[in-house]
Amino acid sequence: MNITVPTKTTNLARTQLPALFFNYIFQHSRVVQKLRIVNILQSRRGFKELCVKRMAWSVEKCNGNGVEPTRMGLVHPAMEDYAEEAIEAVNAGKVIAVPTDTLYGFACDACSMEAVKQIYEIKGRKYTSPLAICVGDVQDIQRFAVTDHLPRGLLNSLLPGPVTVVLRRGESSILEKSLNPGLDSIGVRVPNCSFIRAIARGSGSALALTSANLSGQPSSVDIKDFENLWEHCAYVYNGGVLPSGRAGSTVVDLTKPGKYKILRPGSAKEETVEILEHHALVEDSSTSSQGT
Repeated sequence: MNITVPTKTTNLARTQLPALFFNYIFQHSRVVQKLRIVNILQSRRGFKELCVKRMAWSVEKCNGNGVEPTRMGLVHPAMEDYAEEAIEAVNAGKVIAVPTDTLYGFACDACSMEAVKQIYEIKGRKYTSPLAICVGDVQDIQRFAVTDHLPRGLLNSLLPGPVTVVLRRGESSILEKSLNPGLDSIGVRVPNCSFIRAIARGSGSALALTSANLSGQPSSVDIKDFENLWEHCAYVYNGGVLPSGRAGSTVVDLTKPGKYKILRPGSAKEETVEILEHHALVEDSSTSSQGT
């Protein structure tokens, strides 16, 4: 019979094997647990960073009042609550973007040459291209242009509305001579839009007004149409999508007594001509009529 006598090494291995095995399991489980903790911490950190980023994005997009900021100013609804703010901006020599009854326009104080210059720069407009003005009420027109040669009631029949009337400035006009230099006429608007009229009325002056777009580009019927120009405005006032199309106002020259000349058909030519002829004006067939 062969008898195997176990050696010390064999007995040692047999006695330590279970201990080594359980120690390995224990150490492995601790490593796994640490990895899980690290993963959890990283996940929480990532989630926290994501929340911070989202909060920053939310603050950037909304100031708590549902108002969307631009790089210079804010987009506000074209409502009466914001008229005083707009008046302050205009009186401070800033340019604002506003809806009218036809198109969106850039507006500023017509008696601030620095503000008028800003409008030309924003649009990339030639300084030889004249600007129209906007006043709050029909009776205000006589402060800026000559009206005493017009048939009684004519202006009140045309305005407020989508019409620009071109009139002579005259010596009594309070407009700066440097506005539209070289021209003795001025285009005047009284839009059928309460918001811009409130701004013009509250400013105590007239607003220089032109379409809100780059010169030579399509006119704007939505603030998104000129989004690339928002940064140049103190405020952009949102009146929604304007329904009148891109034709703009009808421009009519009324500088000559008893005559009219349509300089731009615009969106209300037929109605305008009907009113003019109802007041016994006849069309001027000459080609030397001034305009804006």
